[in-house]
Amino acid sequence: MQPRVIAVLVALNGARYLPRTLAALAAQTRRPDATIYVDAGSTDTSAALMAEVGSGHVETTPGRRSFGGAVAHAMLVSPPADSDNEWMWLLGHDNAPEPTALAALLGAVEVAPSVAIAGPKLMRLDEPDVIASFGETLTAYGRSVSLVDGELDQAQHDIQSDHLGVAAGGMLVRRTVFAALGGFDRALPSADAALDFAVRARLAGHRVVGVPTARVTSAGPPELFGKRSLSVGAQNHIRRFAQLHRRLAWAPAAAVPVHWLALLPLAVLRSLGHLIAKRPGAVGGELAAALRASFDGSIPAARSNIRRNRTMGWAAVDALRLSWSDVRERRSSERSAAAARYTTIRERPGFFVSGGPWVMLLAALAGVIAFGRFVDAQALAGGGLLPLSTSVGELWSHVGYGWHDIASGFIGAADPFATVLALLGSLTFWAPSLSIVLLYLAALPLAALTAWFCAARISERIWPPAIAAIAWAVAPPFLASLSGGHLGAVIAHILLPTLVLAVVNAARNWSMAALAALLFAAVVASAPILAPALVLGLVAWIVAHPRGVLRIIGIPIPAAALFAPLVVEQLARGNWLALFAEPGIPVLGAVPTALHLALGESATGLLGWEAFLAPLGLPGGIAPIVVVALLVPLGILAVLSLFLPGTRRSVPAMAMALLGFATAVVASQLMVTMVGSQTTPIWAAPALSLYWLGLTGAMVVTLDVIRRAATAPALIAAVTLVTLAVPALTVAATDAMDVTASNGRLLPAFASAEAANRAELGTLQITAQPGGGVATTLHRGLGTTLDEQSTLASTDNSLSETDDRLATLAGNLASRSGFDIAGELDSLQIAFVLVPNVTDDSAASTRQRVADALDGNRLLTPIGSTANGFLWNYGDLAEGEAPTGPGPLGTQLGVWIIIGQAVVFGLTLLLAIPTTRRRRVRAARADAVTSDLDITEEVSA
Repeated sequence: MQPRVIAVLVALNGARYLPRTLAALAAQTRRPDATIYVDAGSTDTSAALMAEVGSGHVETTPGRRSFGGAVAHAMLVSPPADSDNEWMWLLGHDNAPEPTALAALLGAVEVAPSVAIAGPKLMRLDEPDVIASFGETLTAYGRSVSLVDGELDQAQHDIQSDHLGVAAGGMLVRRTVFAALGGFDRALPSADAALDFAVRARLAGHRVVGVPTARVTSAGPPELFGKRSLSVGAQNHIRRFAQLHRRLAWAPAAAVPVHWLALLPLAVLRSLGHLIAKRPGAVGGELAAALRASFDGSIPAARSNIRRNRTMGWAAVDALRLSWSDVRERRSSERSAAAARYTTIRERPGFFVSGGPWVMLLAALAGVIAFGRFVDAQALAGGGLLPLSTSVGELWSHVGYGWHDIASGFIGAADPFATVLALLGSLTFWAPSLSIVLLYLAALPLAALTAWFCAARISERIWPPAIAAIAWAVAPPFLASLSGGHLGAVIAHILLPTLVLAVVNAARNWSMAALAALLFAAVVASAPILAPALVLGLVAWIVAHPRGVLRIIGIPIPAAALFAPLVVEQLARGNWLALFAEPGIPVLGAVPTALHLALGESATGLLGWEAFLAPLGLPGGIAPIVVVALLVPLGILAVLSLFLPGTRRSVPAMAMALLGFATAVVASQLMVTMVGSQTTPIWAAPALSLYWLGLTGAMVVTLDVIRRAATAPALIAAVTLVTLAVPALTVAATDAMDVTASNGRLLPAFASAEAANRAELGTLQITAQPGGGVATTLHRGLGTTLDEQSTLASTDNSLSETDDRLATLAGNLASRSGFDIAGELDSLQIAFVLVPNVTDDSAASTRQRVADALDGNRLLTPIGSTANGFLWNYGDLAEGEAPTGPGPLGTQLGVWIIIGQAVVFGLTLLLAIPTTRRRRVRAARADAVTSDLDITEEVSA
């Protein structure tokens, strides 16, 4: 008896493919005996196209928009099968068969009565000679694998016949078997639906074969049926849910509870694996698939279907699974093929070949000359610097949200810079303050190194990276921050080139995007004033690289997690500008003019040249001329870049310089920090570092473009920039700067010794102010360290109850009165009074008046003069408890903040860890270098 074939053509928004498919179906050498046209809910003209060919009769599948649901509906509306030799030929709107396809399929099943399913060789619609799919199988853990995908058809797979599964498009299936097995599983509308059906057919005792001589086209994977595109997360969700559904449906009854309980924990572990493998887009689909599978109500019906039709054991399926060796070989081939597609288009100058070590050596030598006296220092102090806490545990106790033992004490959010200090201090865990000493000793070579690598990415020449490294190492704002003890500005300056480099990579690479996020958080935490400029830069980069928006847009997330508690508190105070205050100890500073800022000067003094030239007896007006003359080569080379080839690099660099300069101007006018009774502007050096980075980048572009003619300008620029830094380096080398070596003690030795046994003891510091006033600071224990400082305190211009008490106590100590000083000292647990020395002549008389009053107080015993000032002791202190509060883990809010920040940074760190090798090839065209800075791409496994 001749086999009877019913062709089922299913369409879902496939009008652009249907004319070709309908024509191919009509051109078959062995035509189907009947054809059923099914529209699965199209919104285009698919139904009309099929109605025109099918004599106006098109079936519609209300509520069933899947391929399998449409086929099941077609079988319901067709007459029952007359015999066991009736077949169904399943076609999608994009499955145009070759003229002999059906004949070849029937030829294969006629000679093998045990075959119930035959599948054609699916070919790519846009590349007819490339195989889209020919056979499907499973790994040991149940992941579906296409045996052939994306290979040029050279008949290399034509010897294969038995397959574990075949694709649904073009499948020829015996109708009685389809009915007995219940068709495709309704819970699997696309991915793995055909594979699941074929596995159930094998368990029922039937064979599944592939027919290489039957060729049918395919426009994409089954997940795309009726869709133009799917996101990575959506694709992963569909495939992973299909795998989990099959696992629960196929597992032995005793193993089902174990699999069900493992769904969510396994999803979390796999999500971490996706992050490590640089596939963050798959995380959402992974978790969604696990949640969906956890409440999959179709599992009982699927298990019942298998139990009802199964006649063979799982050995019939296991024999056709993919072995571990084959899996490893396929993965290796996929990695090699992927790596070959992602290569650089140029070679950058080598670090050793282009003189990188020599520049590092010179920078290190300059650093030793300037800061060599700190080699044996235990800590640094002065300017904006204080020693750190004495243990790593104390460092980390000052992050997050908790008690701040500063000023009168309060509970609030820590500055994000406290986290940076905790990480820095943890590097030298045995002596946290030593990390700052080492940073000062290595600051210049570290800055040179980061600048060299950044410049090497935008230049092919040898000279430009070396000159950029020199310019960055001796940048005026950098040296001014080092001299003034502005540690946050120093860290931001060192990290800025690396941040720029990572952001440029971030548009194409998840690992670099995560690294950029970590660097962005560190830079903004160290110098909050840079946040608006850096965010604007990210927005501009997104506009220039819209395809990388998902990677770039996530860069500020870790920084936002760090700043969120502080933002909430400052906004609650109505003082949002205080968010940009410089972290650390507040330092008084003069307001620089726009001219000073344009010259890279963050204060006054013309980069130290006024004081440097004064002993030489030269006219006072010579210093500005010298500074401008030394900056001219840098300025000319930077501006010249706008008029030479390579503007795709120079324009962003100059825009960065302009943004940095504008930020510096604004910062110098923001008076948000209180130092005693005076306000001080935000330290503008970080913004000037951004300004200097833009100028340096533009200079690199010019030197790179003019090629061989760059030698003389490069040397002139290097010499003038080094000369410009001579006064600043001289000040550092002659111990004339604010930062000095410290023994790590914040208070006089006598007070520290007493506080070592009683951490609640307080030391009241009374500092004379210009104008006759005094400022009070209350230290607990060994003193207030750098990591305990808080911008919530330094930007608060209101007085709490304790502040008022301290002010009243200090005022009465500084003059004779009938105030109960003893009772207040006992209540506040203050055992010492310290009056620091002052250098301001206008405050000297006030200090002397305070000292005289304290000397005349019979309750206080003079201890004597110390390096910190003159100390008095209140020896009759009654025992009591000082006010204190919970640490970062002492409150529920603090715990949630720490957990949230830890999760964000943990996931970002996982994503930042590189997991693949980078491959590079030489460029075919040198002018291609200018595009997007041409950063080496990493290939994710």
